[in-house]
Amino acid sequence: MLELLGLDTAAEAVYRCMLANPEAGIASLTRLTGLPEQEIRDSLDALSELALIHPQNAESESPRVVSPDLGLEILLARQQAELAVHQSRVEASRAAAAELMAQYADMRLQAAAVNGNILSGVEAVREQLATMTRKVRDEVLCFAPNGAHSEASLRAAQPLDELLLDRGVRMRTVYLDSVRNSPHTQAYAEWLAERGGKVRTAPSLPVRMIITDRECAVISANAESSGDGAVVITGEGTLAALCALFETVWATATPLSAAPKPDMRGLTPQESQALAFLYQGHTDETIAKRLGVSPRTARRIANTLMTRLGARSRFQAGAKAVQIGWLPEQPDA
Repeated sequence: MLELLGLDTAAEAVYRCMLANPEAGIASLTRLTGLPEQEIRDSLDALSELALIHPQNAESESPRVVSPDLGLEILLARQQAELAVHQSRVEASRAAAAELMAQYADMRLQAAAVNGNILSGVEAVREQLATMTRKVRDEVLCFAPNGAHSEASLRAAQPLDELLLDRGVRMRTVYLDSVRNSPHTQAYAEWLAERGGKVRTAPSLPVRMIITDRECAVISANAESSGDGAVVITGEGTLAALCALFETVWATATPLSAAPKPDMRGLTPQESQALAFLYQGHTDETIAKRLGVSPRTARRIANTLMTRLGARSRFQAGAKAVQIGWLPEQPDA
């Protein structure tokens, strides 16, 4: 039961036996546990490395066992520290993924000139998506940012999505966490899931993107407004990078059926992302757009984070978060 703390079954059995029989030596431990002598010795080495026993000394021929009150508390603290490091790495990976996507959004015109073409206006984008829908064979990957979607845009998308699902095409879509507060967007996401589509949510997404069969991608020409047209990308190298980015975001996103949970710091994914944006110097308005919430909600989240961190400014909140390990340190520009 203590594998997560570094004790395998044999080491745990030896530790429990030593707690019940503090003076037991190797011979006694072998008899009491039924384990081979070499396994007892290996377990004692493991317990010593975990500081759960002290080596024998002049006063005792047997190792001295450390009480669970002290020993396991040390192991739990070590495990929490490792989890904090892992969380920081996850956040750093998320930030790197978002940065990569932003770079591709900024380079959309260059990419379009080399690998594809530019679509002007909503109707041109819809026509392109309709063409892609007719041709898709196996899979559709989608980033759907901007928070709550208009009922009109959802109605326009539904026939295409229904056609794909009826054909058995695999669909994976990542929405923003904030869509959980939009009844009609939430209903649409649930409709997708009921028909066999896979739906997850993430605290932020840098741009709207649809990839079909890993052969063609449509990316919004303007990350702030999906109505300004899009870029069609077909270059093999660019698509490989975009698909890798999607998989990175998908792996850390929350399934629609499970509400985003606070991490060990007590922060929801949305709050954690907002904290990173604060440290990067974004305004409340920009944070609101990135999270898909209203400016008022963005200010409320920022003020809550500042209060928890005892910070007087938004940047100070981010700096304090780095100091206490809530955020990975930002590289110098």
